[in-house]
Amino acid sequence: MRILVANVNTTSSMTESIAASARSVAAPGTEIVGITPRFGADSCEGNFESYLAAIAVMDAVTSYPQPFDAVIQAGYGEHGREGLQELLDVPVVDITEAAASTAMFLGHKYSVVTTLDRTVPLIEDRLKLAGLDARCASVRASGMAVLELEEEPDRAVEAIIDQAMLAVTQDKAEVIVLGCGGMAGLDEQIRQRAGVPVVDGVASAVTIAESLVRMGLSTSKVRTFAAPRPKTVIGWPLNKPAMPVQL
Repeated sequence: MRILVANVNTTSSMTESIAASARSVAAPGTEIVGITPRFGADSCEGNFESYLAAIAVMDAVTSYPQPFDAVIQAGYGEHGREGLQELLDVPVVDITEAAASTAMFLGHKYSVVTTLDRTVPLIEDRLKLAGLDARCASVRASGMAVLELEEEPDRAVEAIIDQAMLAVTQDKAEVIVLGCGGMAGLDEQIRQRAGVPVVDGVASAVTIAESLVRMGLSTSKVRTFAAPRPKTVIGWPLNKPAMPVQL
């Protein structure tokens, strides 16, 4: 089984960290391939960067030259999952939905701890769109920018723990969800300090994707995520010369 794990930003070192976290939970025989978009922002922390990332990830995935069995979109609260589901015949798992749905198996309410405050409304909207908001106690910002998670890991962990503890004591959360792909692999450190289950979206997405592949299940194509209607699209995929392409 081969699973593509698509970073939503162009920071290759973050792709490597996300892929390493995915491999740590993947079952024997599962190949994890981390992919980095050819274009876009080095971190996604707003609507412009998120929409740009949606196009970049679709371009990267559809340009991948080998067969694959599932795709994970490794950006928390980012746009684009629906487009991938239309374009592909294999399961597409977004870490936002994977983490939140996993958290609901572990406690009555969960809270998300993310990066900057400006990303909070985006995450709230994506959870509401996915129907996962009813059991979300809060979405809290650690104040750490995405790239700071790599540059200052110790300070990042402390900032995340501080907000996690407030979520538990003030918001009555029983589970903490890490609200950024760049937080992959930090779950155990935070669990030990916060004293509650901590869910890493990348790890959750891998196990969900593997299960869907093993069960022979993929996205329904009868309505919402049917393949795009045949039409002329100029310049797609973006890694090819600009010319009309029939979808």
